Amino acid sequence: MFNIASQRGFTLVEIAMVLVVVALLMGGVLRGQELVTQARIRDVMNDLGGVSAAYHFYFDRYKALPGDDFNAGARWPSFNAKPGGGNGVVSGKYMDAAPPDPTAGGFIVDNSQNEALAFWWHLRMAGYVAGPATGPGGATQPNNAVGGIVGVQTSGLGLASLIVCESNVPDKIAGAVDAQLDDQRPNTGFVRAYKQSASNEDVMGKAPNVTSYAETGSNLYVVCKSI
Repeated sequence: MFNIASQRGFTLVEIAMVLVVVALLMGGVLRGQELVTQARIRDVMNDLGGVSAAYHFYFDRYKALPGDDFNAGARWPSFNAKPGGGNGVVSGKYMDAAPPDPTAGGFIVDNSQNEALAFWWHLRMAGYVAGPATGPGGATQPNNAVGGIVGVQTSGLGLASLIVCESNVPDKIAGAVDAQLDDQRPNTGFVRAYKQSASNEDVMGKAPNVTSYAETGSNLYVVCKSI
């Protein structure tokens, strides 16, 4: 026969201990997520700053823009390097499709196309950016820490100079990067952003489409910075 008197519930002390354990676990998870977010913020900022530094080192050494460097072919013949057009402007878009092999004949670099891809090739041959200096991947944009790419182009989002852009940046990270580097506004300053509706979205000729960063947990941005 079922004995009600023998049934025992949790005491207040036991319940309190369970709640403490749950709180500690939740705190650890949230702390871990915050550490990951902070690391990704640093990674995105380091990408923006690192590309700018590599560009300036290259320009100081060769007095030319990587990608647009007219003497790159003569400088690195062993890599079958292709020169740029040499007009002082980097042609192409940050998110252009990279060639399987930039040494192949179908990859044309001139003042109207593909200098934004040759930018990475020239920097790799100069030793300023990691990656293969020739063959597959030589002119491929680096990946960033948030599932997008790092690329360059001349002008975009109201910035008239050469800019470095990172795609697929989550809202919380985009806002934090802008706050630490500039004015936390996606439509002003030297760091600007475009709310994406597609992965690696084209921003050439576009203005920022938002005036503030909305942390919904789902918004992604292309974040661009003047070099």
